[in-house]
Amino acid sequence: MLRWDDRYVSIVVDVLLTTESVACMSNLCLQLRNYRLTTAEILYHLPDHPGLLQSFVWQNLDLAPHFPELRRFLDFWVREIDGKLHSVKVANAAVITPGEIAHTRASFSLH
Repeated sequence: MLRWDDRYVSIVVDVLLTTESVACMSNLCLQLRNYRLTTAEILYHLPDHPGLLQSFVWQNLDLAPHFPELRRFLDFWVREIDGKLHSVKVANAAVITPGEIAHTRASFSLH
């Protein structure tokens, strides 16, 4: 029979924290760690026609203001993809926000 003493609870918490630090299992976990929905519009030159620009939209959860996930993706782009980057526009928004409270000036009842 298991007893829920402090030692057992400590072991369970240590296992959970270790598991959580290896990989965050859900988007909610990332959002609670202040990750924001980040959208980047990437303009790049077509490899066969360098005078033409093509648009690519990238979207993922990322940490503002340094955007490590976007930087990792752009580093991959420069290393592996033939299209030379022209420009990148970035926008982000918090998905989880505090609730908003608004006061009402009147209240009506309908029967």
